[in-house]
Amino acid sequence: MLFTEATLFWGFLVVYGVVMYALSPRSKNAASFYRGADDKGNPVGQWSLTASIFISWIFAKSVTNAANLGEAYGVVGGLAYATYWLSIPVAGYIIYLIRTQTGASSLQQFLTSRFGRLASLSFAAAILIRLYNEVWSNTAVVGGYFGLPGDWEYYTAAMLFTAFTLAYSLKGGLRSSIFTDAIQAVVFVFFIGAVLFLIVPANDTSTMLSTGAFRLDAGADLLLVAGLQIFSYPFHDPVLTDRGFVNKEKTMLKSFVVAGLLGFVAVFVFSLVGVHAQLNGIAVNGNAPAAVGQSLGLAALFFMSVVMMTSAGSTLDSTFSSLSKSLAVDLPQLIQRASGRMPSIRVGAVVMIIFAILGNLPMFAGTDILKATTISGTMVMGLAPIFLFYSFTRWSPWSFHLSFWTGILLGLLLAVGLIPASWHIGEGSYAGLLGVNAYGFLICSAGFFLPLVLRRLAGRSVAVGQARG
Repeated sequence: MLFTEATLFWGFLVVYGVVMYALSPRSKNAASFYRGADDKGNPVGQWSLTASIFISWIFAKSVTNAANLGEAYGVVGGLAYATYWLSIPVAGYIIYLIRTQTGASSLQQFLTSRFGRLASLSFAAAILIRLYNEVWSNTAVVGGYFGLPGDWEYYTAAMLFTAFTLAYSLKGGLRSSIFTDAIQAVVFVFFIGAVLFLIVPANDTSTMLSTGAFRLDAGADLLLVAGLQIFSYPFHDPVLTDRGFVNKEKTMLKSFVVAGLLGFVAVFVFSLVGVHAQLNGIAVNGNAPAAVGQSLGLAALFFMSVVMMTSAGSTLDSTFSSLSKSLAVDLPQLIQRASGRMPSIRVGAVVMIIFAILGNLPMFAGTDILKATTISGTMVMGLAPIFLFYSFTRWSPWSFHLSFWTGILLGLLLAVGLIPASWHIGEGSYAGLLGVNAYGFLICSAGFFLPLVLRRLAGRSVAVGQARG
């Protein structure tokens, strides 16, 4: 970076961190730190919750992936990635049903009541892996606007960004996260608009919106993958699901629906950055937003970096608050069968600090940020039958385990390249991913229903034997 450019970027990073810390509220009790209530115990308001869901799910890696897919496949790639945001209304509706039909106050409590404590522990392990991935995959994107992997600027920016986010997260926990989310949402939308103001007039709109083709080998396979994963993907992300239990059921559902639709539009719109790169022959080298920003000048690159910092910050603070709740509140209650009394704020703060350090280790090793979404989404495909079909059973631990662990196994086989080519659907880059998710959903569903069918058959056999006797 030139001196003036470096001063601008580093200056904004420092100002961003200081302002977020100064504005974020301080939690004075555990209910505020872990549940997001104010000092008087009042729950989060509807629009604050909507803004929080919207921006906390706009990950820095997500908008980067959306732009990269737009460059690769045109608007089809953008639609494919934006479809993941329809997970939010799906999750909101399922959580609404769970809360109104079972009275559960968390997904862990619901799973324990229907499938046993071992099921909840398995689920807890899955969401911890998910949260761990969220740390490095967002800080790495921010670091990419200050230098290349291996450069001291890259790592310094990522770690400084982590430190700033950790500081205001320690100050207020979930309450601070939700409050700053509203600010970050406004900043994000403003700078997205600024980016589009530079990009859209530089292209023919009709050409931009018609770039790409709805074929399996042109990105439509990923679109179908996203359409399958929206029924499982959201449930292993406590950044989203924790917010499903902080307000009244109908208020929560409205917030989830609106936030999901807004997220779909925002991510698709940002994918046009990648479409612009494709139409103008810009080499993206795995980071379309940065490449397009550099091609348009310092102002555009700065706008892109602001978008990334606000989206990464909103996700990272939510990740820290979810980690603290998962490890300080949910897991001890699950293991010890403890009461609903929450631990001190200090326990959650220690969890945040530990994961701020450990969570960045993969960044130093180098990783593929798209795989953080597609592979983890595949491994939890077994959650779809569990949450979609839970009403068919009142108690069936085997239904959970046959569905959940089958999905984990298939995801691992995909990750290590052991899925046979006969499973592929189509000839595109995501043919294997589509095949595993399509066939996997059917296999996991069969695993979920198998114990129920066997139990019913056994019941009929007993009834027949009694009748003959």
